[in-house]
Amino acid sequence: MRFNIKLSLVLCAAVLALTPACGDPSAIEGSDFPAGANNGGNNGFNGANNGANNGANNGDWGNNGSNNGEDWGNNGANNGGGNNGVGEPDNGGQQPNDPNAELPDERPAEAWTDTAEDNLATFSIDVDTASYTSARRTIGQDGRLPHPAAVRVEEFINFFDYQYEAPAPLAPEPFAIHVESAPSPFGAEKHLVKVGIKGMEVPDEDRPATNLVFLIDVSGSMLSEEKLPLVKYSLTTLLTALRPQDTLGIVVYAGRQAVLLEPTRVEDRGDIQTAIESLRAGGSTNGAGGIRTAYELAQSAFVEGGINRVVLCTDGDFNVGVTGESLVQLVESWRDRDITLTVLGYGGGFNDSFLEELTNRGNGNYAFIDSRNEALRVLGDKLISTLQVIAKDVKIQVELDADSIARYRLIGYSNRLIADDDFRDDTVDAGEIGSGHEVTAFLEVEFHDGVSAGDAEGALGTIYVRHKKPDEDVAAEVALPLTLEEMGTDLDAASHHFRFAAAVAEFGEILAESTFAEGGDLAAVLALAEGSLGEEAPADRLEFLELVSRAQELSPRD
Repeated sequence: MRFNIKLSLVLCAAVLALTPACGDPSAIEGSDFPAGANNGGNNGFNGANNGANNGANNGDWGNNGSNNGEDWGNNGANNGGGNNGVGEPDNGGQQPNDPNAELPDERPAEAWTDTAEDNLATFSIDVDTASYTSARRTIGQDGRLPHPAAVRVEEFINFFDYQYEAPAPLAPEPFAIHVESAPSPFGAEKHLVKVGIKGMEVPDEDRPATNLVFLIDVSGSMLSEEKLPLVKYSLTTLLTALRPQDTLGIVVYAGRQAVLLEPTRVEDRGDIQTAIESLRAGGSTNGAGGIRTAYELAQSAFVEGGINRVVLCTDGDFNVGVTGESLVQLVESWRDRDITLTVLGYGGGFNDSFLEELTNRGNGNYAFIDSRNEALRVLGDKLISTLQVIAKDVKIQVELDADSIARYRLIGYSNRLIADDDFRDDTVDAGEIGSGHEVTAFLEVEFHDGVSAGDAEGALGTIYVRHKKPDEDVAAEVALPLTLEEMGTDLDAASHHFRFAAAVAEFGEILAESTFAEGGDLAAVLALAEGSLGEEAPADRLEFLELVSRAQELSPRD
């Protein structure tokens, strides 16, 4: 079933004072930004610079060291953590001697919730996908399972397109809510409820003017082929998706920051391409200084009523200057001035949890680019829709009927939970929905004795969605009641999209070593996914089958 909900399409605008910044391609040459051809042995891999660069080259446990030139450098004094391999959580700057050792898992304790005690599941939407692509790289390229704490199940689920129907261009509501349910394939006497949101697809010609400033890490840790060269390819890909009147600026940072390209109209493609090709890597990293410069440059070209965003391309090696919460607060302050942040992670070692926090607080999005195909998907197909916000501070609250549902749990979204009392507090920040975006969430429920799906009488509950127009600060709310009669009673009769999404969710929970996936069977996941490909299986779903098969071959953690 489908339901449509109205939001407007106007974007926020604000005016701030300009702090000048200037530079040219020659500004990135020299000791702080050495050109690759002239870098020789001082390229960030040797001696004192080795620690920052070992992360991408040390296999299971990459790190972004304290520049100590040792195999297991750490940057505890500067970053409170490190680049613990793709998508690995930080560990206070301490790296284990055993590359397969566990890091502390600080995830909230998992538990079923009794509806008699609390029948409200409240959370912010999340359209990030970095956790899935980083796990894909870890399994496929590194030949190991990702660290459980690096697996965010909602980002696995939301990586895939479930082909929800979008509202028509002239529909009264700019996004649609889709609900489907069926017996759980992985738990007896349990039922899965899938809630999907699909944003209206705004035609490109109706998109407001776009002002993008790319902040590119050109430190020594970005030297490898899967980092800066892939960043350059990503930027070139983006040019084909932008319109001639859009502007693009580039700030680079290493030991210091410099403006490589002032905001330039995309119609001057040759100037932009020249700047992209001039990028070179070398030196230490001062991400905080670069971020300030990038925001100031974005402010200098601020578009009233348009899209204003900083896009950070990095391996997350913030090892010099302001870090941690101070840097997050800086990003948050610019969010309040209507300049948002997208983070694109590159390479084999990056501070996943920190980058995610930056985007969560910067009203942006977080993706991991592990290949040219992913660059095409994220920057060619997805970035523009991400930029075109149709609803902000979107919260979902599912109120379960305590007479029908005995207990429930929300799958994933553990770091996007919102206090029930904050659902209607319009000062509480939440996620954004862009043009054509999809958001999917699963709840698993258990019925009281004598109650079942398909009953002619009885309620499942009510889904509430609270959201703001892009240019307003007061939220609107809609309610969608659900009955037991509307619930599916046969998994085989569920859509192939539902069954595939359930397989993805179970795969994520197994990798996360969830208490709900103890004894989880990857063979069962594979069988469910294979049986739900549909008539024309997309390439990413076929790739998922390969990923699950590869995970089966890997030894489980001890």
